[in-house]
Formats: sequence, C-alpha cells, structure tokens
Amino acid sequence: MKHLLLTGLLSLLVLPSAADKKDTANVILNEIVVTGLTGKTRLAESPLPFTVVTPQALQFTPKTNLIDAISHQPGLAQITTGTGISKPVIRGLGYNRVVVVAEGIRQEGQQWGDEHGLEVDGEGVWSAEVLKGPASLMYGSDAMAGVLVMHPAPVLPEDEMEARATTEYQSNQGLMGYTLNFAGNRGGVVWDGRFTDRYAHAYRNSRDGRVPGSQYRERDLSALFGMNRRWGHSHLRFSWFHATPGIVEGERDAATGGLEWPDGVSQKTYRLTLPFQHVDHKKLVADQLFWLPKGSLKAILGYQRNGRKEFEEARDEADLWLLLHTLNYDVRYQLEDLHGWQLSTGIGGMYQHSLNRGEEYLIPDYDLFDFGLYGTATHRWGRWNLTGGVRGDVRRMHASELLDEGALRFQNLDRTFSGFTASLGAVYNPADDWNVRLNVSRGFRAPNVSELCSNGVHEGSIRYEVGNGDLRSEYSWQTDLGMDWTSRYVALQASLFANLIDNYIFLGRMGNVVTDGYRTYQYRQGDALLWGGEVSLDVHPWRSLHVQNGFGYVRGMRRHAAACKDLPLIPAPRWNCDVRYAFRRPFQVALGMEYDFRQNHFFSEDDTETRTPGYFLLSASVGYELRVRHRRVATFQLSGTNLLDKAYQSHLSRLKYADVNPVTGRMGVCNMGRNICLKAVFYWNHVK
Repeated sequence: MKHLLLTGLLSLLVLPSAADKKDTANVILNEIVVTGLTGKTRLAESPLPFTVVTPQALQFTPKTNLIDAISHQPGLAQITTGTGISKPVIRGLGYNRVVVVAEGIRQEGQQWGDEHGLEVDGEGVWSAEVLKGPASLMYGSDAMAGVLVMHPAPVLPEDEMEARATTEYQSNQGLMGYTLNFAGNRGGVVWDGRFTDRYAHAYRNSRDGRVPGSQYRERDLSALFGMNRRWGHSHLRFSWFHATPGIVEGERDAATGGLEWPDGVSQKTYRLTLPFQHVDHKKLVADQLFWLPKGSLKAILGYQRNGRKEFEEARDEADLWLLLHTLNYDVRYQLEDLHGWQLSTGIGGMYQHSLNRGEEYLIPDYDLFDFGLYGTATHRWGRWNLTGGVRGDVRRMHASELLDEGALRFQNLDRTFSGFTASLGAVYNPADDWNVRLNVSRGFRAPNVSELCSNGVHEGSIRYEVGNGDLRSEYSWQTDLGMDWTSRYVALQASLFANLIDNYIFLGRMGNVVTDGYRTYQYRQGDALLWGGEVSLDVHPWRSLHVQNGFGYVRGMRRHAAACKDLPLIPAPRWNCDVRYAFRRPFQVALGMEYDFRQNHFFSEDDTETRTPGYFLLSASVGYELRVRHRRVATFQLSGTNLLDKAYQSHLSRLKYADVNPVTGRMGVCNMGRNICLKAVFYWNHVK
C-alpha cells in the first residue's frame, strides 16, 4: 500500500498543469507505450492487463528491495524472506513462471530459490511494466505468469548532461543508502554511470523484537557507453550487483521464547552474523538497433555471471557455492506499417553452464540450451484492435552425476522439452473513454533444475528439498476479460481471468520425514485452476484530490485432487486505498490504507502451509519539490509505513514457518514493524 500511496503522491509532481484540459487518467491510459507484449504498443490497445510503474514511483517509494516498489499493485504480490529479499508473484504464480527482463535481456540468477532475490539495483530502474498472463512471445516460454520488464533510464537528449545524488535513511533497520549518477550526450556519444551503496542492521517488530540474520549490505555499479545515430544506436552496458544478505533461521530460546542472538553481538550491528549469503552478479549487454525503411532490426547479446555462496560455519569458507554462466541472445525485426498491419518476428534463447564449487550440494552441475522462434501481428479496424502471435521453444538440459562421500547424490539426467505458446486478443473501443478487452493465450514452461534434481538442505528456506526427475512440462490456457472507463472525475479498470494449467509443479511436505535435521519437501505435480481478478477505481472530484482504490483476488485450486484442493503460495485478497492531496504544486500529502484479508485457502496437506489471519496497515507521506528559476533542484520526502506498528505475517513470507515460540505457541517470525523513511534527491542539469 505504501507503494500505491507514494506512486500517486509523487506522480502529481509531473502531471500536466491545471491549464491542461485532458484528464489525468485519460492521459495515462491512452498515451503510455508498453513493450512487453509484441513490441511497442499503446496501453489502450493492449488486449492484456498491464501495470505501469512510473519513474516517480520507483524513485521516491521507500523500499528495502526493488520488488517492494511494485508488489502492492492489484494482482501483484511478493514472496519474502526477511526485508532484503523479495520475489515477484503475478496472479498467484512466481519463481520461474515470471520472466524478469533487465537491460533488455532475461535476468538469470537461479531464481528457483525462495531466498534468491533479484540481482538488480533498484535505483537504476527507471520505470517498470508488468504484463499479467502468458502472452509475451518475445521473452520466452517461461512467462506463464507474465513478464516484469524493468527499463533503464532513457538516453539524454543531445548536448545535455545530468547529475543526480540520492540519499535515504529508514528508521526500523537503520537503513542508510546513497546513489550517485552522472549521464550525458555529446554529439550522439552517450554515457551513464551509477554507484549505489545500501546497508541495514536487523529489523524489528513488536512481537519478536530484533530479528537476527535480517541485516544486509548491497553495493551496485553500472555503466553505459555508446552512440546514437540516424541509422540507430549501438550501446554497451555493464552492471555489477554485490550483496551480502543475512539468513534468518528463527531459532528460539527454549526458556524465554525469544529469538536467539550470537553471544556478544549487538542487535543493531551492521556486521553480518553467521549464516549469511554472498551474491555477486555481473552482466554485460551489447544492444544494437538499426532503423530500416519500413521498420527496425534489433539485436541483443548478453553475458551474465552469477555467483551465490552460503556461509554457515565460518566466514572464510563457503559451504554452498553455485556458479552460473548465462549467454542470452535475441534478434527481432519489426515492420511498423504494412497496409495497416504491424508485424514482428524474432529468435531468442540462452545457454547456461552451472557449477558447484562448495562443500555442500543442493542441485547438480548442469548445461542448458534454449531456443525460441516467434512471430506477432497487430491490426486495427475502426474501433477494433486485434493482436496475436505464436512462439515455439525447444530446451535441452543435461545434469551431471555426482558421488558425495561414495554415495550417489545426483544421477545423470538428459531431458529435452518442447512446446508452443500463442495469444489472440482484441480490444474494442465503443467510445473514446471506454475500452473492452478479451484475450486467450497458451502457456508453456519446462521444469527447472531444482524441480528435477534438487537433493540437499536449502538453508535460506529452512528445509531439505528433493527433486523429481520424471516431471513433465506445464501447459496452460488462460482467458482474460477486462474493461476500463475514464471520465473527468472517475477512472475505472476491471479485469477477470481464468487459468487452466496441466502438470502444475509445486513443492509439498513429505509427512513427518526429517533429513539432516530439516523438514523434507519434494516436488510433485498435478492439474490446477487459478481464477480471480482486479479492480482499480480512482475518484478525483477536483484536481488537487485523488482517492484511489485497488482490489485483487486470486484463487488457486488443484483439479482432480482427492484431499486438499488448495494450491500453495497463493496470496490473500488485498484492498488498498490511497487518499492524496496537493496543497500547492511543490507540496503534497497522502494517507494510505491496506487491508489483507484472512487466507483460509491454503495448502494444508502434511502441514505444508497454515492459515494466515487478516491485518490492516496504515501509512502516510509528505513530499516537497524545490525549484530555483523554474528548475528542479531537489525533492524531499518523509514517509511512514505500518504506522500502527502492527505485528503480522504475510501469507507469502517464508519466515512464517520458522520455529514455534515455546512460550506463546506462535510459529515463525513477523514482518517489519513501524518504519519512518527520509529521502532526498539532488539534481544538476546542463544544456549546451
């Protein structure tokens, strides 16, 4: 909710002036261009629901990680492990079913793990698009839930330079961070450099106190260098993400029930305590664009190196060490106008090589090759806009045999998966301020290496995981129906969806089996149905006042199941309300409310999940923009989240299943309590 609240609040700073007769909602809906479906498409012409997160929202939203800034939109959620690690969930589907695109390529960082967050600098993401549903044909077959596209800052206009310094402090974790950025364009030679540093001690809540292992540090470096010409552009991007998040185990003292801290360690220390992770992600992307007489040709080649270490017993020797090399490639041709048709076609895929370098094992060494070919078409007839396309994918995986102390831990595995995805949708405009949408799409996803082969302790998830080499590919059919209507005082958007998935893969507990002291879980599959929808209502009786409401609901069910029919990791229904008022253009205030309903539909088989009570959260913020001679010099923001200091557990928090408190009988660890954030951004701009 804090994110919805701040999104609305700070977007007022860049809205049209009062003299502009266009309504804000109409401007947003009809003018924004999205890219996650078939290329550049106006939001009003997309047959599928999109969520667009503006640069102002991402820049000014207080967050402990990137997904925090977008996950409270209707239909979105996050799987969390403490405050520093979050994974996106779209309509009840997460992990490898969500394709994350950063700097033009798929982000690959062993996203199958609960505590494997995104290796992306949140301060370097300019804006974000979220496509809900398996209809993105450009980014690969894994996008069964949808696609999260994170855009870097656009290249500055020619002969312009800009510097920016950002600093923030958050009270709950003592989080301190700053970002320095310098970008420019001289005669078509472009550059952009950024450095970010953030660190925090353990967070607290009113029930558990300080939570050991929740401290973290993050340092990021990124650079762009290239040229823009009439024929197109040639850009080279480099990024380095370096983080050391702690691992929350949730162990408790048998006498007091309190969380156990290492002897002699301050609860507000910024120094990491064992166990903790060390994540190092490097990325190099070459982006080429050529303008052709009737279209464009774009080629992207990327290399990613992801190193992930877990230190459990000593700081100088990693127990678990996974090293993943990924080579991404994508070539696409787009024909802008052929007798009213917009056509695009392309190829894309990746090669992966993963190695174990530590003393413990969770997944085997493996090689993966993925290839896809797609084509899309868009055409407009009067008030109708039709969009469709198909994609075929082939994926081959080879996992290597491993003997661990003479015992067979991993068997040789060679699997080839193939499938197709498709989409056909239409948008009808009965009037200029009214759109009706319908889309049917086919999804496909091959099982990942963890689902097929895992066999070991997953320290960050507090469990022992066992794979299933016989798993088959997932296939889905999803139908989306939506509408949006805007007027001078009201903007309404609503969407419904139903998603039938064959061979749905999920993780379930193996009764009371305990392996190496951990509860044991194994991957299994069956047919599933997910259905639900989202509603957004923005009422603005006059320009200075906005009352924005959002509601999202998803129900996940196992088809043909004899016992428990509920799917795991389905977010609870959630309602958000944001009231914001602009006293004067540079001064804004906002009040936000979020209510997460009780989640009674949970995967109870073998006590894999438990019921989650509902909870209410309150937030508020004040924003001020300083201008000198009509130029923005600085922006300041004071905000507070969970102002009532509510002790609660999100249904998708993995810490919900930590140890039981022997004194109170409550299981797990609660989310963060009250948090006050102060953030300032300073700007310098020079135009030749």
